[in-house]
Amino acid sequence: MERPGTLVPYRYVAIGGRGPEDVVADARGRVLTGVEDGRILRLDGLADAEARVEMLAETGGRPLGLELLPDDVLLVCDAERGLLRVDLTDGTVRVLADSAAGEPLRFCSNAVALPDGSVCFTVSSRRHSLDHWIGDLVEHTATGRLLRLAPGSDTPEVLLEGLQFANGLALSADGSFLVVAETSDCRLTRYWLTGPRAGQSEPFAEHLPGMPDNLWRGSPDGPIWVALAGPRVPPLDLLHRAAPAVRRSAARVAVHAPFRPTGTIGVLAVDDTGHVVHHLARRHSRFRMVTSVCETGGRLILGSLWERGVAVCEAPVPK
Repeated sequence: MERPGTLVPYRYVAIGGRGPEDVVADARGRVLTGVEDGRILRLDGLADAEARVEMLAETGGRPLGLELLPDDVLLVCDAERGLLRVDLTDGTVRVLADSAAGEPLRFCSNAVALPDGSVCFTVSSRRHSLDHWIGDLVEHTATGRLLRLAPGSDTPEVLLEGLQFANGLALSADGSFLVVAETSDCRLTRYWLTGPRAGQSEPFAEHLPGMPDNLWRGSPDGPIWVALAGPRVPPLDLLHRAAPAVRRSAARVAVHAPFRPTGTIGVLAVDDTGHVVHHLARRHSRFRMVTSVCETGGRLILGSLWERGVAVCEAPVPK
């Protein structure tokens, strides 16, 4: 991979809440996010001197991945409540699914709506909750799942199992496949929806320079943006090759150890062949643990599970 360009920050915007884990932009350039206390917020004027923050709804849980639908509807993956539908006009929250294959949705992570009205979404771990996310990265459980909820159903079907901390999702430009982020394996995986390989998966982009988190695609003709929540950690890669008992012991220690994200942050943009078209990084950043990125108004907006606001950065020149 080529040497990364510099991720240039313009400003940091406090939003009155901690952990804007995912950020998505609407057609008017406003940014939606969910924070630790369950609120769904809309951020307007991020390029202005005074950004405006509006509360749209409260999920009653911990919102993570978001998917904006037409008619002011937002799909929310809530780590505590499951897959939710939020009406942004009146703040009504409805649970679409809170279990799969006979067990509660412990760690619902990211969602994508398909043209047929179904929703595909990920579960990061079946062993560890959001509060103990680092335990899953250390233990390397491979209990992540890709699920599909058909229109009118409240029972998701399992499309793919054995994923290493399944996270962000994005749809290909032609709708033929999904791209799934596997955070702890530093790779993106392709799951075919149509064609002769429908129902099969394969590597899409491997050996990434960091741990992929949320994915975002603004339009079919644009790239898939990939947030890198942290750089690769060689000792962790080595631990992943150890025996399961060793990894379980290390995970028990990790979930109780103090955690502070590294100051190295980064984002990628990939096309539908898995080729990296942009790679931006910054060392010694004040804004840490970038878990999401979207592009709007010629700016990149970064979200973070760790921070109390978002970062507004320079977008790269299209290639």
